[in-house]
Amino acid sequence: MAEIKIAGIMRAGAYSPNHIGNDTAIFNAAAEQLRKRGCLVNIYSEEQFNGAGVSEDIILNMCRERESIERLQRLEDEGRLVVNSGYGIENCTRERMTRILLGNGIPYPDSLIVDTDEAVKPMLKKSGFKSCWIKRGDFHAMHKEDVSYVRHPEEAQEVLQEYFLRGIKRAVINVHLEGDLIKFYGVRGTAFFYWFYPFDAGHSKYGYEAVNGKSQGIKFDEQELKDICNRAADELNVEVYGGDCIVGADGKMRIIDFNDWPSFAPCRAEAAPHIAKRVLGMVKEWEQKRK
Repeated sequence: MAEIKIAGIMRAGAYSPNHIGNDTAIFNAAAEQLRKRGCLVNIYSEEQFNGAGVSEDIILNMCRERESIERLQRLEDEGRLVVNSGYGIENCTRERMTRILLGNGIPYPDSLIVDTDEAVKPMLKKSGFKSCWIKRGDFHAMHKEDVSYVRHPEEAQEVLQEYFLRGIKRAVINVHLEGDLIKFYGVRGTAFFYWFYPFDAGHSKYGYEAVNGKSQGIKFDEQELKDICNRAADELNVEVYGGDCIVGADGKMRIIDFNDWPSFAPCRAEAAPHIAKRVLGMVKEWEQKRK
């Protein structure tokens, strides 16, 4: 059997806010698991990928730059195997994700998609939104200011104006959900799924976990959570994923964020073999289609 050659493309540091080390660690761990299984994995930076490209037909990546995503999509269209898909990465940008999840019946907060120069106070009041979250709609969050918690429509209007002045043209407004905040990680097509309470564990990127605060330990169906997340992964077309959900007082779960290839920081050692297993399974399917 010919050696499987894989291009591994790291995530640019600008898209790993406060998590550069963790993102690097899980990517290297997955690459090492693939090497243990006989693969040749060559590591590139996003800058190298966008500058000179890669010759390998199999591409494992954590890319987030616009240029990288467009390049990944072109290579995928040409027949190369790309994990996560460039189209899946794009689907995880906020506006697209909101439309896809709501459009496919995935539990998600009531939401509005707006231009940042719109007058939204009447809209919010009509929809019954009080406290809510404003998130840049056009791309992945790069700064703490790309996600904002607001307590009333007047504050929401002020924050949207700030987004507009920063050059962000579109935003998603999610109604704030009360309940326990849960962070989850999964690998599509495998048995791996991990969840925990980030506030209780002191795990944070921007400190927003404090809004919901310490978990109450509300009971919920863990298998249902896994099923919801796997359905979301299917609809968004991502293999290696993570995100956040809220468990309400009634045990109802709703996804509030879904990410292509997060850090897996609390479960890196457990996740890496499953990522490698999924990649090799996809390689086998891809090779069979080419015959």
